[in-house]
Amino acid sequence: MNNDLNIYCVNTGQYIPVTGGETLLDIYNRMEPKPHDAPMLALVNNKSEDLSFSVFRPKQVEYIGQEHPSVQRAYIRSLCMVMYKAVNDRYPGKRLRFMHSVSNGYYCVFKHEDKPILAEVLDRVKSKMEEIIENDIPFVGHERLTKDVVDMFRQQGLNDKVRLLSTVHNLYTRYYQLGDIIDSFYGPLVPSTGYLKSFDLRLYEDGMLLLGADSNNPSQPAPFTPQPKMFKAFTEYTHFNDIIGLDDVGMLNKGIKSKYASMLISVAEALHNKKFAEIAYDIAQRYHQGGARVVLIAGPSSSGKTTSSKRLAIQLVTNYIKPKVIALDNYFVNRTETPRDETGDYDYESLYALDLKQFNQDLTDLLAGKEVKMPTYNFAQGQREYRGDTLRLEDNNVLLIEGIHGLNPELTRQIPENQKYRLYVSALTTLCIDDHNWIPTTDNRLLRRIVRDAKYRGASARDTIARWDSVRRGEQKWIFPYQENADATFNSSLLFELAVMRNYAEPVLKQVPADCPEYAEAWRLLRFLSYFEPLEEKDIPSTSLLREFLGGSSFHY
Repeated sequence: MNNDLNIYCVNTGQYIPVTGGETLLDIYNRMEPKPHDAPMLALVNNKSEDLSFSVFRPKQVEYIGQEHPSVQRAYIRSLCMVMYKAVNDRYPGKRLRFMHSVSNGYYCVFKHEDKPILAEVLDRVKSKMEEIIENDIPFVGHERLTKDVVDMFRQQGLNDKVRLLSTVHNLYTRYYQLGDIIDSFYGPLVPSTGYLKSFDLRLYEDGMLLLGADSNNPSQPAPFTPQPKMFKAFTEYTHFNDIIGLDDVGMLNKGIKSKYASMLISVAEALHNKKFAEIAYDIAQRYHQGGARVVLIAGPSSSGKTTSSKRLAIQLVTNYIKPKVIALDNYFVNRTETPRDETGDYDYESLYALDLKQFNQDLTDLLAGKEVKMPTYNFAQGQREYRGDTLRLEDNNVLLIEGIHGLNPELTRQIPENQKYRLYVSALTTLCIDDHNWIPTTDNRLLRRIVRDAKYRGASARDTIARWDSVRRGEQKWIFPYQENADATFNSSLLFELAVMRNYAEPVLKQVPADCPEYAEAWRLLRFLSYFEPLEEKDIPSTSLLREFLGGSSFHY
């Protein structure tokens, strides 16, 4: 061995001598004791790499397993390639398309087919997937000139990948081979199909739902969670994509280069206006029938709740309804009474950080026509105060309340159901990178938050990324379980936004130091954004929901 060539193994805290050209899996197999019980990937200089990565220079290496978010993403990508091969083997000529995540899984269909997938078809695909996994076939990574990879994808009929790679202009492209097929992903895969022990495939609507491993119990498939309202919201926007002929990033890039972007922005913004108008009309209809006096707006971080509430308020006025706004934050309990999370810190995202009793009493009095003294929360002092502000509802008023707990029945337990209208807001991205790579809604929101925090809150991308896991845990506990309680779902995503966001997010992400744990996520997001042709913001109107994050809004926040 060359004594000058070592890796530093984070798992053991030791330097390991290596021979130039050894793969990470080779190195792991000869290490005693093993640095990890069951590694599936490794962080190499804080970048996610598959275990076939060859070492030619000194590196910092950390072996990671299924508990790590990077591995969980790789697990799903690997399952997708297995499913693609299974479909190709059982039904040559059919084109598998993964649409979006829903119901704890990933919805997929056969492209260009309108008829529902039959149980017999699903059973044959699933049994073939099980056979491929049982045979423990390696995922073999390759890197070749992009023009050569484009030719291979064209021969395989993957025109969506041909279109994407033709617009990205990378000199080399990495792809994976599984038996007789190839595919590409914007992240690494696990070493072989035998690692994919836990999955399920079931019929869902007109297609199939692929369920990966349960993050809480990886030996079992993720539990199926019915989400018909969420699926309907996705489907509506997917149909919109079909109408305008834009359903993947390659198409978007071509549209931007051909000066179609201005029209795309106008059409996407018009769809938002249309949806706000429809929701406002629905509220007005219920209001005039004696209900919907309290409008609750909820959604996860960076979903655009604030701008949504402002634009909805405008549409309500056009329906002769004047909204009155209540800030849920003013009902925080005093800081000393705030519950704490598992780390001992104050848990401001907990439902019980709010004074539910006082909040419900004030709502009850307002709906009864009484004048109510309204609180203000002093964040500096950590106490609720009363400064003489009062509120009374007139005949043409509704209460507009924005907050993460709006869909939780416990928040407004004392208010009659017919008096409430619940709106769920989230960035339900329906644009795909290509047929086998969707855009996670979570990535869209994280990029929004990174840009907003850097612009308005003086927070670095590293700070935002470091807090994101905690934010996500709060969403999983307090928001996502109640999505299906919504009377309406508003999709706040815009088809063009990631092309615009690239200009803002890249400079911030590039400031994340390479020697910190957050670099892995920053590097992943930079690679993700590199697929998008940059788009200038000049045609985005000042009322756009995207302005909440970019700046230049005509609304005050």
